[in-house]
Amino acid sequence: LYANIFENSGEAILITDRENRIIAANAAFTRLTGYGLDEVRGRNPKLLSSGRTPPDTYQQLWAALAERGFWQGELWDRRKDGVIYPKWAAISAIRSPTGELDHYIASFTDISERKAAEERIDYLAHHDALTGLPNRFSLESRLAQSLLTAQREGEMAAVLFIDMDRFKTINDTLGHQAGDQLLIAVAKRLKAGVRESDIVSRQGGDEFVVVLNGVQAANDVTSVAGKLLRSLGEEYVIDGNTLHSTPSIGIALFPTDGDSVGTLLKNADAAMYHAKEKGRNNIQYFTGAMTQAATERLQIEHDLHRAIAEQQFELHYQPQVRARDGTVCGVEALVRWRHPERGLVSPINFIPVAEEVGLIEPIGTWVLEEACRQLAAWQRMGIGKLGMAVNLSAHQLRSPKIVQLVADCMARHGIAADRLELEITESVAMENPEHAIGQLIALRELGVKLAIDDFGTGYSSLAYLKRLPIQTLKLDRSFVRDIETDANDAMISGATVALAHALGLEVVAEGVETPGQATFLADKHRCDYLQGYLYGKPEPADRLTERLRQAS
Repeated sequence: LYANIFENSGEAILITDRENRIIAANAAFTRLTGYGLDEVRGRNPKLLSSGRTPPDTYQQLWAALAERGFWQGELWDRRKDGVIYPKWAAISAIRSPTGELDHYIASFTDISERKAAEERIDYLAHHDALTGLPNRFSLESRLAQSLLTAQREGEMAAVLFIDMDRFKTINDTLGHQAGDQLLIAVAKRLKAGVRESDIVSRQGGDEFVVVLNGVQAANDVTSVAGKLLRSLGEEYVIDGNTLHSTPSIGIALFPTDGDSVGTLLKNADAAMYHAKEKGRNNIQYFTGAMTQAATERLQIEHDLHRAIAEQQFELHYQPQVRARDGTVCGVEALVRWRHPERGLVSPINFIPVAEEVGLIEPIGTWVLEEACRQLAAWQRMGIGKLGMAVNLSAHQLRSPKIVQLVADCMARHGIAADRLELEITESVAMENPEHAIGQLIALRELGVKLAIDDFGTGYSSLAYLKRLPIQTLKLDRSFVRDIETDANDAMISGATVALAHALGLEVVAEGVETPGQATFLADKHRCDYLQGYLYGKPEPADRLTERLRQAS
């Protein structure tokens, strides 16, 4: 029986003796590597090595075999014909009844197609399909690295926010194809006008961002910006038509105009709008008079301390439905701030400040406690197996207390662990991947479900995605909004759902607002769950309770 399994296995299987000399290999091994058993018997498996696998991977492999007797992971090998390919290998050290090492057994499969698909998805998620430039999600990670380098080297950096004037008129007059060709031409001129070490990104529409690295003086920025202004303002010949479109350029400098990605982009954007107000086709540097954001931020910080002390927060819940039949199966808990003067404040206006000033942990703890309390209350009302999704911030995931906090909260309210789903964003997972994986594994051991939120908006490595102990992937609303009309969005979302299912994950599509989107996601992409205004806006528990009763 074992011999039959060995020979007929679809996976390549290799057996070596204790000295790591090959003694057996099956037919799948020959099909994959090109080597017959007679060619490799008595030889070391190193003959398969391509030299592409990092040396520390082999060090980890042998350390794991010595300590635990098992290792699995990705290796790069070379076939007999010289072709290099990636494989997923599982290796076991087999010991005799007396505990002595007897032999090794390795099984492996070619993962070339999966790697190619992952690389394609990764490229599409981080590059603009039209121009090939880094998109706005990729820009943020690249700009963050630029700021770290500038800070370390004691240099300046400049963010140029560029908007093409009259682009909408050209688009409406000559059509989207002409508009697309114009944007491609703009991208080429931008890349030609800066150094290889600088960054050129398309934000979307007719907006571009250029990051100048290693800036020694503001005059250098003015010189480059002036050159771009002249270059982009020259005529364009598109399909035989001579077109004219000029740029409005706003500039923010690091560190004088901001020391974070978000602040610099916001301030450069404000300066760009000021350039438009000044008559377009000009350059404007950011000044403090352009925004009152700093004053507003200080006021929000002050009010947040009071809000925490007086418990001014409340939770609103948005339904999640099964894609196949539209029945409510869970809710996502979303925090709102009931400000005594401003009324209901959206989290987009206070969560970033709370994260910056260290107030997100007490808010996050309250959210978890209140969500568990409400879930228990619904259960007592006879509302069946309802899931509760709660967002965790980067600060919470970093906390050494988070696992015990979650365990205590579930125990206090008597809720089943599999009813609670904790969501982290893609960027939070990648902030410190190794630590995140450890924390998530510990949380998963409690029995709770784990989800990656806003997938596709960050810069996560798909290799790390495979390592995360998650059960659910939430497709970001930005890929859902135009899914019926934007072929690129449809392709990215479809590939993402397929990859998630291949990894054994369920998929929730966010931002579903129309029946057409729902049908597209459910029928064409086979999404598991849907969430969005089509099924209900976030609302307080008392308004949602009757609907949940009917659904159960």
